[in-house]
Parts: sequence; C-alpha cells; structure tokens
Amino acid sequence: MIFAVDQRLQAGRMASSSISFGRNLKMSPLKRSAVSAAILLSLSAVTCGASATSVAEGENAAGAMKVSFNNRAIVMAGNLYTPPNYDRSKRYPAIVVTHPWGGVKEQTAGLYAQKLAEKGFVTLAFDASHYGESGGEPRDLENPSDRVQDIRSAIGYLSNLPQVDANRIGALGICAGGGYTLDEAQTDLRVKAVAGVVSYDIGAATREGIEGMPVSRQDRLNILANVDRQLNKEAAGETVLVEQLIPGREKWTDQTPGFFREAYDYYLTPRGAHPGARNQYVVTSPGLHMAYFPFSQMEAISPRPLLLIAGGKAETLKFSQDAFEKAKQPKELMVIPGASHFDLYDKPQYVTPAVAKLADFFGKNL
Repeated sequence: MIFAVDQRLQAGRMASSSISFGRNLKMSPLKRSAVSAAILLSLSAVTCGASATSVAEGENAAGAMKVSFNNRAIVMAGNLYTPPNYDRSKRYPAIVVTHPWGGVKEQTAGLYAQKLAEKGFVTLAFDASHYGESGGEPRDLENPSDRVQDIRSAIGYLSNLPQVDANRIGALGICAGGGYTLDEAQTDLRVKAVAGVVSYDIGAATREGIEGMPVSRQDRLNILANVDRQLNKEAAGETVLVEQLIPGREKWTDQTPGFFREAYDYYLTPRGAHPGARNQYVVTSPGLHMAYFPFSQMEAISPRPLLLIAGGKAETLKFSQDAFEKAKQPKELMVIPGASHFDLYDKPQYVTPAVAKLADFFGKNL
C-alpha cells in the first residue's frame, strides 16, 4: 500500500469531505477532483511510502499524494508530486509523466515524476486506463487511442489544479508512453514542451520489430490471423483472452533476445516489480498496434520544443531517431552512451543525466 494506514485514513476523510462538498455545489467530477487535490496538498504531513525500500513498497511514490480524475467514464488513479518547500499560494509549472506498455505509475514513470518534482515541478504519474488502480475493461488492454486520451485527460486535470499554471504544462513519456506522448502533443496545444525517454513506437515495433528482433511480412500475417481468430471467439461469447507479456525464465532459450531478458530483469524481479503490473496483455491488442502511426505528424509539435533521450545501446534507438528526423525545430536528441533501453528506466548512472537534461529543458520552456 502507498499510504501508511493512519495517513491514508486521514487523507481519505479529507478527500471524502471535499468531494461531498463538491457534490452539494454541483461541481463537475474534474473540479471535485481538483478541490480534493488542493485539500490533500495542504496536509504537509501526508507522505507516501516514506519507509519504502523497493518499487513494490512504493519507493518511487515517496512524497506523492494519491489523486483521481476522469477520462470520460473511466476513473483514473494518479500520484501527484510537489516540489520541496511547496507553497500552496504559488502556481507551478507541471509535467504529465506517462508509463510504458504493461507498467504502472509506481515504476519508472513514478521515478521520473519524483525526480522532476525535486527540481521544482508539480508532476503527475498515473495508471493508464485498463491498468493498475485506474478503471477500464478489459484489464491489460493496450489500446493506443485510449492511451492518448488518458494523457489528454491528465493534462486537463492538471490545468484545473489551483497550484498549477495551466499555461506551463509539459508532457513526458517513457518507452511506449513516450510514443503516446509524442502523438498526443501533436494535436494538443496545451502541451507547451514535450519529451520522450527511450520512446517506443508500438506500431512500428509490431509491424517491423526492433533491432535484433525483426518482424517479417509472414510474421505480421500470423499475428493478424491470431487476432482475428480470437475476435471471432469473443464475438461468439468467449471471454477476453490474456497472455503473458514478458516470457518467464522457464521459456528462455539460447536464442531469447537480450531485450526480453532485460525486460524480465526490470519488471519481474525486485528491481522494478510491482503488484499492479501483472505482466499480461489482451491478445487482440497487437491488431490495434499494427494500425498505429504515432510519429505521422511530428512536424505539428513545432514551434513548441521537443526533447528526445535515448540509450546508445538501446534496441529502440531507431524510434527516437525517426521521431527526431520527422520533427521540426526546436528539437534535440540526447543519446546517452552505453545505456540500454531498460537502463534508462532506473539505473542512477543513466537516469541522473537524463533527469538533469529534462529539468533544464522543462525549466527553460515552461
């Protein structure tokens, strides 16, 4: 659990009171959530995961407040972080941080949100719809359109918080969250600056693969045939089918790609495992990915600034390079030598320079 029991009960009573008050005033759900967050933020004694020593225990949620907001009919769960010496009479620049495919807010997105809050920003890490503590059925569905709408809703939520300057909101995404964030920013002028860390084009990855893991035309046809069979079964009344996202060690062979091995090391060991990240995916999801082109209008981000950070050893480097080539100025690509894709999730020697660059970037542009 993220809150200590006594702290969570105190926060829950305050939030419940504020929401009840909001209902009496016929406030919108978004406005009620903003009021709740404002009250929670006035409780300086409320902290998250203060004694946590692992991701599963809430290490990356330390200092955050649990908040909720609406994405249409779905109730979204988030962790809101504030700067040191937070002054509720001030308005701060804010950053929405979006997690990878299969992740949750307490993992790498929470780490980046936490570190950037320490640099002076209000930050929000949230569970995507269908994941973690957020609503949405079926569970573990990776639908790009839903993911983009999640970000839009998170930006709307931040823009209504009294402690946030709505004209100074930025967006950051990690891995697939980076692809979705770059896509969302193309048509959302509320985002004043946008950044991606090891951005992952889930559409291109499904269609073509990544370095060392190519996808052939026959592979694509096999994927689509599998999706079609399952869609027909579900149309006939069968339940939604989910399968393991990252293969366990028992399935490894000498040919298992290093990308999967590194993913396992982060998501399925104490290094980054979290009970909210279930290592499952809805098997029809790749059909949605196949038709997704997140970098199709990269030029539309300009003249708003763009920062891309990638690992020099990452199998996904080509996605950041592709996004960079398609974007217009102002833009910057920072490649961190020696870093793999998953190194930039949490390893201090790589995350520290990435956060420093992000803080400078958002500090200058928000």
